[in-house]
Amino acid sequence: MRDTRESRLLLVLLIVIAFALITVDIRGGEDSPVDGARRAAAAVLGPVENGVSSAVDPIGNAIGAVRDSGERHDRIAVLERENAGLKARLGSDDRNRSRVRQLDSMLKTAGAGQYGIKAAEVIGIGAAQGFSWTVTIDAGAKDGLRRDMTVLNGDGLVGRVTTVGPSTATVLLANDPDFTVGTRMEKTDELGFASGGGDGPLRVQLLNGKSKVKKGDRLVTFGSEADKPFVPGVPVGVVTRVDPSGGDLTRTVYVKPYTGFTKLDIVGVVVEAPREDPRDTVLPPAAKPTPTPTVTVTVTPSPQAPGELAQSGQPQEQ
Repeated sequence: MRDTRESRLLLVLLIVIAFALITVDIRGGEDSPVDGARRAAAAVLGPVENGVSSAVDPIGNAIGAVRDSGERHDRIAVLERENAGLKARLGSDDRNRSRVRQLDSMLKTAGAGQYGIKAAEVIGIGAAQGFSWTVTIDAGAKDGLRRDMTVLNGDGLVGRVTTVGPSTATVLLANDPDFTVGTRMEKTDELGFASGGGDGPLRVQLLNGKSKVKKGDRLVTFGSEADKPFVPGVPVGVVTRVDPSGGDLTRTVYVKPYTGFTKLDIVGVVVEAPREDPRDTVLPPAAKPTPTPTVTVTVTPSPQAPGELAQSGQPQEQ
């Protein structure tokens, strides 16, 4: 390039423009108005830099600064992504706290019943066996699990183990229509058999057709021979409706299960049965009825003035 007045003016103009862009960019930070044009400027001015770098170092430095600025913003973008990931992890603290509460509640239930349990996490819903109400848990034979073990959580009965793999197992939920468990009524000890009702309540056939049962009564598992598939004393649910006896040999009641089968997360498999039947000790404390306030209104007659006595027809004293 010939050293003419026009070339010198062009160089001065480019230097001024370059430093102006750098100043605006630095002041703008992440919201720089030239952020979109920076990469285009680097691409357009790149050949110019190669052609004049040997003669004019200031222009090369200016273009290099623009490129460095772009790299700086790339690093900022990386940090922003890392911050977003951190916020996502922090956002999961609510779920972690919920799981800690579930685990704590389950351990209290196991402690009350003296059950030896293996904690597990639900990792799948609906196994390949068909349309059964089942879940898959992340514990299996290597964790000591066997077929026909009781599964519970902090609320009560969840189901029983049906199939066991090396590191996973399938649990048939208590609300499955093919599920059956022996039950015992709290206090009265009336025995029955509960069957799953899918989305609805459990259906319990009491063996005594004349048994006295009412809404709000509670049930626990009766237990099985050798504690398989069910250990005794696990909370089952609360009676919500009672069919009339009608003189039948059995009586049907409907029970709302304690466990919410659509929101299972942390469960425990009973790997060691209690030495003694815990009876009703695992049930939560019965809720006390809320007293109904009684309002008593007492009417007190107000004294009447003499004029009012006269108007009412009563004689006045002279």
